[in-house]
Amino acid sequence: MYPPSIRHVNVMTVNHKKYKLPLNTPAREVCCLLLLFTLAAATACGNSTAPVEPPPPSDGLRPSIATELPTQIAAPATTPQQGNQLPTPPPTSGIPPDRAPATSTVAGTIVVTRPANLAEIRITVTEISQDISVETVVQNLEVPWAIAFAPDGRIFVTERPGRIRVIRDGELRREAFAVLDQVVSVSESGLMGIAVHPDFADNHYLYVCYTYQSRRGELRNRVARLTDVDGVGADHQIILDDIPGSGNHNGCRIAFGPDRKLYVTTGDAQDRDRAQDLDSLAGKVLRLDADGSVPEDNPFIASYVYTFGHRNPQGLDWHPATGDLFITEHGPDRNDEINILEPGRNYGWPAVTGQARSDEFVGALVAFTPTLAIAGAAFYSGDILHPSWQGSLIFATLKESQLYQVVLSPPTFQSVESIQVLVDRDYGRLRAVAVSPQGYLYFTTSNRDGRGQRRPGDDQLLRLAPDPAGPPRTYHPDETGKFELALEPGTYHLRWEGDGFAPEEIQVTIADNQSVNLGRIVLEP
Repeated sequence: MYPPSIRHVNVMTVNHKKYKLPLNTPAREVCCLLLLFTLAAATACGNSTAPVEPPPPSDGLRPSIATELPTQIAAPATTPQQGNQLPTPPPTSGIPPDRAPATSTVAGTIVVTRPANLAEIRITVTEISQDISVETVVQNLEVPWAIAFAPDGRIFVTERPGRIRVIRDGELRREAFAVLDQVVSVSESGLMGIAVHPDFADNHYLYVCYTYQSRRGELRNRVARLTDVDGVGADHQIILDDIPGSGNHNGCRIAFGPDRKLYVTTGDAQDRDRAQDLDSLAGKVLRLDADGSVPEDNPFIASYVYTFGHRNPQGLDWHPATGDLFITEHGPDRNDEINILEPGRNYGWPAVTGQARSDEFVGALVAFTPTLAIAGAAFYSGDILHPSWQGSLIFATLKESQLYQVVLSPPTFQSVESIQVLVDRDYGRLRAVAVSPQGYLYFTTSNRDGRGQRRPGDDQLLRLAPDPAGPPRTYHPDETGKFELALEPGTYHLRWEGDGFAPEEIQVTIADNQSVNLGRIVLEP
């Protein structure tokens, strides 16, 4: 499915498609004759002022409430009520009066871990469209470079001058989680990548990648580990040191893969020949164990190098279905690239950019000329946005100030089906992209990096949120916790909550005449 066409209205990205009901010329003639006949009959009975519904289209097509009604016709409003059944909405002008009521159902049973009146639990149902809005989460950051999420809901953001900031419940904490005095921020260098260990809830490990100055006065990059001690980053430990650095082309995007290994992108540090030198860590994607050792199954013996021939990789993520590792990287004056990584392969820089000219090199999945200054990237996998977003690669651009969506073609997801711009120059330079465990897609501005134009509130952490297809509706289970919701076909966000209980949320897509049983929904304090 192709993504919707969207544009901006103020800060909101909205789909303004209009749908027309099919109605050919013979059908109009039939409608007019039937209307005249009905009016004449009503007049004869002394009821000439009664409203008359037009007949449905005569070609057999029936509009779907979710997708085919004209946008100027409002969906029927419903009033929240108590009970375990959604009300059947009353007829509304523009909806055929003979339309059958919803026959699809979502059922389940709410279970609580402490005594409570189950009938007072709230079930909020919101239908989700493919349209999106941009929400501001926090403002007044200084060159936010990367985003990571803790399992307890905290959002970690690196600021390039050397600070790690924490956002919790939508609030930016005044005190930094950590201030790294070792960081040297010159031009594009500084505190960059961040990643939480897969076992963060147990070991509290947080990893960063940053630029420092060696004893010889040279700029170098390193990967270090911090430990979260009572909400403060402590116990700084160097994991990988002496990576060639420079004012520009440092890479330094880091992330743990599905294999629990730590992946690190490195730039060529403005010395292009290093990218082809397997004895250098520059111009590579590196793979290491969480303790900094070399994994035994790396493609080159006793080497961190996973792939080589890179200029300045700025984003990396794994496809949620195939597990393939994708990166984005800056080209020189042409050919910004999206690449799919194969262990041990050569991606061409500086010999080639874009499409490979021999089997020696791996060509780009897609290349952009003129360049966009392509930056952070993430695959969407979550249940906040519409299901059509699943598996899309979202990436940010600095020079073009745009957020892109790349839809890949099944079943291999190694070719491009479509590319579109989601956010177009409304917020200035964009850098980081990340998807939270809850399914929100976050991105940052980078207008205070010396190359952008600072705007009020910069820099910002923003996120994409779905536009509802209609107003939320609230219902309640019966006294035993059972509920059954009658819904029109579509995609819905369901939320269960009660006083003193942590809310539970889920996204459900339901087809016509389908019954979905969610089983037990457990609410805990």
